[in-house]
This record gives sequence, C-alpha cells and structure tokens, in this order.
Amino acid sequence: MQLNTITNQTIALAGIAQAAALVHQLATTGKADTVALEASIGSILKIDSASVLDIYGGLDNLKLGLEQLDTQMTGYKITEPQHARYCASLVFLENRLAKEPKMLNTIQIGIVKAQAQAEQFGLPHENVFANLGNIYQETLSTLQPRIMVNGEHDYLSRADIANKIRACLLAGIRSALLWKQCGGTRWKFLFCRKKMQTELQRLLKQVQ
Repeated sequence: MQLNTITNQTIALAGIAQAAALVHQLATTGKADTVALEASIGSILKIDSASVLDIYGGLDNLKLGLEQLDTQMTGYKITEPQHARYCASLVFLENRLAKEPKMLNTIQIGIVKAQAQAEQFGLPHENVFANLGNIYQETLSTLQPRIMVNGEHDYLSRADIANKIRACLLAGIRSALLWKQCGGTRWKFLFCRKKMQTELQRLLKQVQ
C-alpha cells in the first residue's frame, strides 16, 4: 500500500479537521455528529488497516471532516479560527509525542484495552470513551503546551462529555500521525495546497 499520495494526505487532514470539529461541537452544544464521532473514535482502534480510507470506515464517514477542511482551505481568511487552532495544536502535539517513546507505548497499551472494550460493549459506549479519555488525560494532556478547549462550562464540566472530548483529541492525534506517515509536512501543506484543494473537491463530490 502506497501511503505517500495527495489523496491519502488529504484524507488524513480531513481526519484531523473532523476531530477538531467534533471537539468544538461537544464543547459548545454537548452533542456531536454521530456518524463522524463513531468513525473518528473507530480510527483510534484500527491499528492495522488495508488502506488509509479503511481507517475511517469509508469516505462517507469523513463527510464532516472534508467539509470542515474545505472551509479552512477556501479563501485567505480563517472563518472558524477555533477549529483551525485545534487542528494546528493536534499536529504540534503529535510531533511532541513522537519524541516520547515511553508515552507512546503507554498509549498503545491503553488502545489495546479499548479495543477489547469496544468488542465487548460496542464502539459508542461510555466505557470506551472513559478509557480513551483517561489515556489522553494521563499522557498527552501532560505535554506542553496543553490544548485548551473552549466551550460552555455546563458541558465541559460533565464527565461523560469531557471523556468524549478527550477521546476526540486522541483521534485527532491519530490522524496527525497518519498525516505524517503519508508524507505530510508543514512545507507539503504550503507548497501542495492547490493540489490538495483540487483533491478535496474531488472527494467532496463523492460524499454529496
């Protein structure tokens, strides 16, 4: 399987954008797109996949991320700065994680446990979210600078929503790692932006 393609890089970026959008939805409304949430959480648990797209269970499951990425890449003005900030923070945090092999190992052990929970209870289960949320809190949230999530206090203070937000941040890290594995870099994003926009439009037509 060839990873280093514009298609795979665009899909990985959509995965990051989708995770960021879900974090924002949960923090501000207490709810999230069900299909997108299950796909993003599922991507954490898929360690071995036949293709990059298979990690998310198909292109339709990335509709939210593709639309969000399109919003961020169209024009010169950032229309949703909160989403853009989350995306940039996730990519930066993944780079920090790459330098922490012990932490990465701890995360992998936790994901194996979450896989077993998902098989027992089903993927969108509070036990799975609680475990993934705890993985994030015990590992990635200790790295600086921490990702600060803005939203409504009533939602952020609820343990079940906080677990989902942390799980989505972990999903964002998964996609950021995938972006890197597919040859994605800051320079690639800058110099291949037009190609990615063209590919993004092609992918969007398939889900609309």
